[in-house]
Amino acid sequence: MSKAAEAVSHGAVTVVNAMATGKGAALGVKLWTRAKVTLTNQAGSFVGRNVTDPEEDTLLIETVARHVFQRFKVDRRFGAIVETRSNIPVAVGLKSSSAASNAVALASLKALGKKATDVQIVKLGVEASLQAGVTLTGAYDDACACYFGGLVATDNKQRRIIKRFRPDGRLRVLIRVPHRKKYTSQVDPLPLKKIRSFVEITYQETLRGNYWNSLTLNGLVYSKAFGYDTRAVGEALSAGAVAAGLSGKGPAIAAIVRASEVSGVLSAWRSFSGRVIQTSFNFQKAKVLGVAG
Repeated sequence: MSKAAEAVSHGAVTVVNAMATGKGAALGVKLWTRAKVTLTNQAGSFVGRNVTDPEEDTLLIETVARHVFQRFKVDRRFGAIVETRSNIPVAVGLKSSSAASNAVALASLKALGKKATDVQIVKLGVEASLQAGVTLTGAYDDACACYFGGLVATDNKQRRIIKRFRPDGRLRVLIRVPHRKKYTSQVDPLPLKKIRSFVEITYQETLRGNYWNSLTLNGLVYSKAFGYDTRAVGEALSAGAVAAGLSGKGPAIAAIVRASEVSGVLSAWRSFSGRVIQTSFNFQKAKVLGVAG
């Protein structure tokens, strides 16, 4: 058995982190994860491989494929080899898990010749992410932003899209990525209780269309809760960024910048360690790239 399918989903940055309230918002960016799922005759066997970063745990991508196969009751007939490639840094808050979940779910369905709606595909990945323990809330906001593109506000507990926006595509995204990583399993949920009311305000402001203010305020509030230094955020704003703040659990910081201000923000960040990714908003939906066999 050699039938295989490949799919792609893009990355995202946080506008409102849902960890404190269960409601959040995220914005798709042009980073990507590609997944290839190859069917095998080894029933119930799911072998994962992160081609880009072989040392990373493959539990998530294996769990997503298994979950799809089980949902369609074919796990006793087939297994799969699951490979991912990505330019999204892992464990820094840039939705690498959500992008991988979407891409693997989509490729698994295509390899099996099964159909599902876009929302059903996203939910398959979210369910598997919870099983794998890579998310506290199900990260429905992240998964939707990665899958659909644009800015998406959701209720993660009810797994509902509340509102979608299409921000000005001329704006740029600069992402400062420190050398260290932080996994969801390392997040202490206790400090999040103290910031719930502030996060709820940022969420409501997002729904009103004030999402750039929300991105900045959310980032400052969560940085305080997680103990991050906010100097890089302040420097970006002083250099002219429209918004800047912590993405997800961090430690990555995203800045929304006019094209004319990019060089100024880059200069302001030169004294900080790590690297800077330059990208833009993504408005393309996750899609199948090809089928073989």
